[in-house]
Amino acid sequence: MLQALDDAAVGQWCRAAVEALSDSRGRLDDLNVFPVPDGDTGTNLLHTAEGALAALDSAGPAEPAWVVMARGAVLAARGNSGTILAQLLRGLADQLAHQPPADGPTVAAALRKAAESAYTAVADPEEGTFLTVARASGEAAVAAVDEGRTALGDVVLAAADGARAALDRTPGQLAALRAAGVVDAGGAGLCLVLDALVRTVTGVRPVRPALSVPHRHRHDAGSAPHQPPPGPGSEVQYLLADADETAVARLHERLAALGDSLVVVGVDTPTGREWNVHVHVSDVGAAIEAGVEAGRPHRITVTPLAPVPPPEPVPGLRAVVAAVQSEGLAELFRAEGVRVVVCGADGITEDGLLEEVVACGAQEVVVLPNDAALLPVAARAATRAREAGREIGVVPTRSPVQGLAAVAVADPGRRFGDDVIAMAEAAAATRWAEVTVADQEALTSAGRCHPGDVLGSAEGDVVVIGAELAAVACDLLDRLLSAGGEMATLVAGPDEELGDTVCRHLASVHPTIEVVRYGGGPSSLPLQIGVE
Repeated sequence: MLQALDDAAVGQWCRAAVEALSDSRGRLDDLNVFPVPDGDTGTNLLHTAEGALAALDSAGPAEPAWVVMARGAVLAARGNSGTILAQLLRGLADQLAHQPPADGPTVAAALRKAAESAYTAVADPEEGTFLTVARASGEAAVAAVDEGRTALGDVVLAAADGARAALDRTPGQLAALRAAGVVDAGGAGLCLVLDALVRTVTGVRPVRPALSVPHRHRHDAGSAPHQPPPGPGSEVQYLLADADETAVARLHERLAALGDSLVVVGVDTPTGREWNVHVHVSDVGAAIEAGVEAGRPHRITVTPLAPVPPPEPVPGLRAVVAAVQSEGLAELFRAEGVRVVVCGADGITEDGLLEEVVACGAQEVVVLPNDAALLPVAARAATRAREAGREIGVVPTRSPVQGLAAVAVADPGRRFGDDVIAMAEAAAATRWAEVTVADQEALTSAGRCHPGDVLGSAEGDVVVIGAELAAVACDLLDRLLSAGGEMATLVAGPDEELGDTVCRHLASVHPTIEVVRYGGGPSSLPLQIGVE
């Protein structure tokens, strides 16, 4: 059992929270009736937690994990509950990042302070919500310490138990929950996050009753979706940079007059303080204009609160949807008749893939992740698409070159299942590799690398470390072709000279190899290689 939360434990907790929210996303979405019944609380909480985990996974050792996790959550936060969760994590970071060790009494006090900070971030807090559950968790943790139960395991278990007891009381505090016969969705998500903390500290997963959703509230295929009550018609959310405290205070007042469900959360970043602004409004333009007057709004999203039914799939119509990392790659796939989702500020998300799958209007859809890290994202999007009545096949492509190989053999005249198998076999037969530049020191399978080193990776494992892009690329190709191959596919980034050099090397050293060269690769990947 842990006696204190160090940086490693923070990372373990964040990973466990993502796992718990991922497993329960659908149930949390079904519980969502407040502040509007738009069925996205679980999705938003998961997106926020994934942002925190991504920040931790990419961070160096210089910053405390609490700070990194909070910043990742605030910058990724989405929706009402997601933004409040981000504020709660930022509140914990404020208390714990620079006061090691984070033992039982320290964590108890931090949980209470963090809940207080979450209340202040919400313009019009209501009881029976995420906030109520957060406050109960902090109060229960402090009470445990006052009673002499100061061990970290006892404190976090008391917090989780207190949160769950408060969650069970939420229908009696909020009329919308009582009418629907459900507990608060955001509070339920927080309970999962706290149970993940218990599991991290004690190694034991708390045994809880399952989150049940009354049948009358589930979004059944044959029933009409829940409509929001009268009020603001759109959710507006954006990040705000280049704004001081005075400007943010004015923005807060203006948005409070324009709508409701206002949450404003700030966090320090390497380039200055940024704010995540969330509000439900009728006048979208005015909400964005207020942000422009306060600073520099970016990553603006506008979501209708009234559900918009997706188009009905066209029976017999088949489509391929590919995830890509650059506009250049997007053009390559579009030229082959493929629908694409291009990496944006948030990366490629489950929602982004699902939106494209549904929007294409096809009954049968093949999804190409084109990145090993996107395989679980594509799998989750496919599960949700099947629930919406689509027939989905995910071909586990780990690189765009495998995706191009799969597209080359696609045949809409085949049975859907047979076509998916043929595409998967073509992708699997394509060995993939890539040339990158290290951005931090690390121990790889080819030895230790330092920032600026050129790395040659085959099937995800580093096999070459060098100083020059061209030398590493040629060495990497020689290694790949030593095991055989008839065709090499090259996807070059902005450095055209690198592509020229590699092609000359292939013509000289491997003259029998057919070479197919494309441009348009992302700048982060100077060269991507496929060998068939």
